[in-house]
Amino acid sequence: MQIAVIGAGAVGCYYGAKLLRAGHDVTLVGRQAHVDAINARGLHFESAEFTGFVPARATTDVASLTPPDLVLFAVKSGDTDSTAATLKPVLKADTIVLSLQNGVDNPQRLRAILSQPVIAAAVYVAAEMPGAGHIKHNGRGELIIGASPQSEALAKLMSDAGVPTAIADDIDAVQWSKLINNCAYNALSAVAGIAYGEMFKVDGVPDIVTNAVTECLAVARACGVSLPADLLDKTLGLAASMPFQQSSTSQDLARGQPSEIDFLNGFIVRKGAEHGIPTPTNHALQVMVKLVERSGSRRS
Repeated sequence: MQIAVIGAGAVGCYYGAKLLRAGHDVTLVGRQAHVDAINARGLHFESAEFTGFVPARATTDVASLTPPDLVLFAVKSGDTDSTAATLKPVLKADTIVLSLQNGVDNPQRLRAILSQPVIAAAVYVAAEMPGAGHIKHNGRGELIIGASPQSEALAKLMSDAGVPTAIADDIDAVQWSKLINNCAYNALSAVAGIAYGEMFKVDGVPDIVTNAVTECLAVARACGVSLPADLLDKTLGLAASMPFQQSSTSQDLARGQPSEIDFLNGFIVRKGAEHGIPTPTNHALQVMVKLVERSGSRRS
């Protein structure tokens, strides 16, 4: 199968590497430094099951792609619209676009631009890019995708490549649950440059997480989204299951890249304002990250 990974960062490179190792024809589209490293020596894939270089093809130019059968769309939320517009002329009528992005509104934004099938996904992988063309897998890796006529075949393809993939009838609830996890953890991890396990050793962090989640749940209810009753407990327990993981927002700030905070806590703040729901904790977390972005104090 001809597959394009649009946004070859930690998430895109992890799933791209899994598909490459399963024998698929994968092209990675990413930043120049990563592209140069991958084309020179392959994708450096580091995980518990395999460490080595995976032969791969990479480019910075979406327009140069052979029309793919499947797109793994993994760009940052702020780049969704512009990247989709660039991608549109390259796609076949039946190309499947799988959104592997944070937040909850990217699939809708993609569907407004593309006529191809767009499938939403919730991504559960701990991964990072320690250097150019180097993906390090720290744990998990499963996907939950939305129901569609193409979803069973897609789930089989991903599962056969070693990516546990389930289909959810209510993908909105799944994505909102993931969004709430991100709202609880990403900003705190990012501002301190600290992993989840160490973060929870600081007095007051569980209280901040609880307040952020409580606000998110109120906003979700106002938006008509039904979420599990134990979501707060599960969110508080996430640090124990991923103690060494830093958030994607933390990784963005360390690399001097714009974060997605406006599409995480900022999304909750906007939706809260629409529905008259106060979201002071999420607003404070959003502003904290924006301050660190402005100062550049986390840049490596």
